[in-house]
Amino acid sequence: MTDTVESEANDGEAAAGPPASGPAPATAVSRAADLFSRRRETSIAFVAVVLFVYFSVSTDNFLTENNVQVVTRFTSSVAVLAMAQVMLLVAGEIDLSLGHIYAMAPFLMYSATEWGWPLPIAIVFALAGASVVGLVNGVITVATGIPSFITTLGTLFFLQGFTVTISDGRPKPAPKGTLPDWLGAADYSGFVWAIGIAVVLHVVLTTTRWGVYTIATGGNPIGAQEAGVQTKRIKIGNFMLAGALAGFTGISEGIRIQSLDPLAGGSNLMFLGVAAAVIGGTALAGGAGTVIGAFLGAFVLGVLRDGLIIAGISANTFNMILGIAIIASMILNVAANRMRLRMRRT
Repeated sequence: MTDTVESEANDGEAAAGPPASGPAPATAVSRAADLFSRRRETSIAFVAVVLFVYFSVSTDNFLTENNVQVVTRFTSSVAVLAMAQVMLLVAGEIDLSLGHIYAMAPFLMYSATEWGWPLPIAIVFALAGASVVGLVNGVITVATGIPSFITTLGTLFFLQGFTVTISDGRPKPAPKGTLPDWLGAADYSGFVWAIGIAVVLHVVLTTTRWGVYTIATGGNPIGAQEAGVQTKRIKIGNFMLAGALAGFTGISEGIRIQSLDPLAGGSNLMFLGVAAAVIGGTALAGGAGTVIGAFLGAFVLGVLRDGLIIAGISANTFNMILGIAIIASMILNVAANRMRLRMRRT
């Protein structure tokens, strides 16, 4: 049955028969085109390297210790939310509430410590609460047929009010307790966590049955159901995973700065996560995506944002470039899909 689902998870295009004559010798251009069409991360990796080198050469302070930390801190939060969105987008769904789960989870942790719970237990409680939000989003979406865009839009506004209510609308100090520095307090700990999550999710999406079923659910839901895939369960599971990841990175960031802000994250962080996923090569239509590409997309946004600030260019210019990058990425995704289909026919 797994073999059947794996075939359904592909682009749905049957392989063409062998050509009458032997294939033409591969040129450098054809090899580059083949790499671009098969590896969605290739183009964004190239952009990341070019931007990093450009700002390193053109600005004096880009490679300083403090500035590198700024880039990695921005990248880590956006990357985790982007990778969480990839798991949903590949399954044909989206979660607009992740930025507010990011803000809510630290206050669930804070409330639990106020009740006298040990900090490690409070963190587990907060992560469970974040997963429950994902569970609610998933169940409502699959049980009612309401588009996840609408379901999570409602959750977004609910969580925004809920977080402000339980926080009294004021920032709180991060709870004190015995925690290892690598959970969030140490330099680059958030970035290291983001890299680790990227590796794990990449393996899950590309080599495990859950990943195959996720791709099949988003790419060919009817075929996946006929092959025996529990598509509703797959979607709900990915909603819960995305909620837990958003909650974790919110807690980690709160521990790092030793302050919990009810207005942290929010819609801006969520949309940056979606942008990073799209720029990294994930299709909004479902059935195709890349976790590594989402991580690189977040890194590109971090380098671009920081480099423009150092160069004295306003944030409005960053938003303009971001808008152009999203549209260009979607055009490139469509072009890559067409190229992939053409190369399979030859």
